[in-house]
Amino acid sequence: MAARAPVPRAFWPLLTCVCTALLCLCQALGGRAAADGEEEEGAAEAGSVPLLKGSALLLLGCLLARCCGAAGGGPRPGAGWGPSAARRGALEGFHARQLRLSPHVLGHSKAHVGRVVAELVRAAKAQGLQPGPLALSLRGDFVRVGSAYEQHKVRSPDRFDVLVPLRLPPRLQPEPLRAKGPAPSGAFVCALRAPAGAGWPRRYRPFVEGFCEELQGRCHLSSALVLRWFQGHLQRCLGAVRYRLQERCRVSLAAGPGRPPTLHIRPCSDYVCCHISMAVRLIPAIPLGDALYLTALPPDVPPAGPARGAMWGLNASRHEQRLLAWLKEQAPASSCHLKCLQLLKGLRDLRGQGLEEPFCSQWGRVLSSYVLKTALFSLMLRGPLDAWDERFLVERLEDLVMYLRDCLRKQTLMHFFLGNASLPEAVPLPRFLKEAAPVNLLAAFDGPTLDLAAFQLLYTWSQAPHLIRTYGSSRYLRPAPAACRHGTDARQELPGE
Repeated sequence: MAARAPVPRAFWPLLTCVCTALLCLCQALGGRAAADGEEEEGAAEAGSVPLLKGSALLLLGCLLARCCGAAGGGPRPGAGWGPSAARRGALEGFHARQLRLSPHVLGHSKAHVGRVVAELVRAAKAQGLQPGPLALSLRGDFVRVGSAYEQHKVRSPDRFDVLVPLRLPPRLQPEPLRAKGPAPSGAFVCALRAPAGAGWPRRYRPFVEGFCEELQGRCHLSSALVLRWFQGHLQRCLGAVRYRLQERCRVSLAAGPGRPPTLHIRPCSDYVCCHISMAVRLIPAIPLGDALYLTALPPDVPPAGPARGAMWGLNASRHEQRLLAWLKEQAPASSCHLKCLQLLKGLRDLRGQGLEEPFCSQWGRVLSSYVLKTALFSLMLRGPLDAWDERFLVERLEDLVMYLRDCLRKQTLMHFFLGNASLPEAVPLPRFLKEAAPVNLLAAFDGPTLDLAAFQLLYTWSQAPHLIRTYGSSRYLRPAPAACRHGTDARQELPGE
């Protein structure tokens, strides 16, 4: 089918001017007819002038409307006139100005983080070999996790998460078990298993005294003791790393009670083109095999009695990355699922600025990034992936909001991997995840809190353009990256695992 030739931009304004001139001519003719005093001819002329004048006015109005439409470019694909187009425009502008990361800046930041973390892990592994075989040590690698490595990080590439796998003494194996009694939802304890005749735990007494707690007459690996050792071990290795990296950056380590240590990296002015100070959270992890890890529970999880220090959380970030890669292959090339996740995180943060305590802190926990990502996974596997094309951004984002609203009202959002038997066969899961009991991610919150969160979520969506105008000030905008001096550095990223 042949394409229609575009109308020149000057055509409609020119036609409008012609009609305006015609209207003025009609007005002049009417005035002359009245001045001549010829009653019969004047009456006939005057009778025809109002009809001609009204037609010219109607035509002029239509042409003005058409001219304004042509000057504005007309309705764009995927958008129409009215509130829907205004909402999409506000969301697109919000994403472009405040949420979307520059691939150039993100690539530089990830490459620099990988280099510095590799130096620190190498030094920590070398020093960990000295105390002897009955102690923890580093495995020697690291695992990149979190939104920065899943392509849905927002605002600025200044925060990263890295798992640092640890190695248990020889012949000692971790045995994860679901925590019983007063324990947070999805918490595990890590029992230890040794081969028969190994003399456990008498033979491993130094390790037991330094890293274990006794629960119900059995030794369990303590997340609190492991975290405390890990913080001190990295701090002791930091001096050698500072010396080797002194020409590239300044590094420091911050550690708080019950929190993984955070490595602060301040690049030198002439090394990284982006000049962004980065914070890397170094999370000690106990490998379970099949790309599963045990990590200490987040500090904001409510306490669960005296045994909280022995509890662990399950980290399946590698399987989440594989699922995201599979969804990217199956969805359209212009899929908007990650953009929807970024927008929802951005709107959540904007709404949080207008809330008061104590609900303000609960708002971020109820709608944590992990909860939003889990809801996205569940929603995408419900319907055809072709529906996530960029043209339907507003519709899919609204679907995600409504799905979350329903989950909050029902007080149920199940962990996507633990005990989920409805995953596609193309996404293989280890046996441990398939046989695990399902976990409700919203079990830690009471009904009134979830009901209020559902109400605020709907308000956030209905007032999204207003919230963007109110709280989307220029202070949240990212500074433009400087010109790159080391173009090859961004592409040389060290392998983590």
